[in-house]
Amino acid sequence: MRLFSESIGRKVVMAISGLLMVLFVIGHMLGNLTIFAGPNGINSYAVHLHELAPVVWITRIVMGAAVLLHVFISIAITLENGQAKPDKYAVHNQLRSTWASRNMIWTGSILGIFILYHLVQFTFRITPDVAAFTGEVPGNVYAMVTTALRNVFTGVAYIVAMVSLFLHLSHGIQSVFQTLGLSNAFLLPRWGMVGKVLSVVFLAGFGAIPAVILFGILS
Repeated sequence: MRLFSESIGRKVVMAISGLLMVLFVIGHMLGNLTIFAGPNGINSYAVHLHELAPVVWITRIVMGAAVLLHVFISIAITLENGQAKPDKYAVHNQLRSTWASRNMIWTGSILGIFILYHLVQFTFRITPDVAAFTGEVPGNVYAMVTTALRNVFTGVAYIVAMVSLFLHLSHGIQSVFQTLGLSNAFLLPRWGMVGKVLSVVFLAGFGAIPAVILFGILS
């Protein structure tokens, strides 16, 4: 199979890269939730990650490659689908699709912009709201996060991004297993349920952090 020149091959690469990102999101969420244990919780987690720097950097490289592949292939598939007799299949596709599936490119675009901003803000620490923490490695991560997300614009932007993640994965997780041939008439709706449940968990887990900071519960 020519992974990048054939449509099926590109979809398989997109599915695998998407699955890698879902696994990363699970781990990332569990780490982020340590903020609810207070300063010692997330600061200790940050120190532990710093001690595992080689593993962290390998993960970043792999995930960076996965994100780039996912983005480029999704754009190629979207353009390809737009040229493939749209009038003939318009009614058929509308009947079988959902709002989330029809807008994957847009929710994905929001997530792409969010990832770039998130890296600039908390990894490279070059946005004005976290400039005071630039020289600290890993430093007081709890104070950095609460300071940044206390800003209404930033906090709401993070919540919007998590809603986009919810919408993207509510269809995307089921699509991964379908593309990889791991579903049938019995399994497909169950994968769909798994996708919806995980999407809700991610929305609640990630979205709770900016929400409680905005409301002053964490400060």
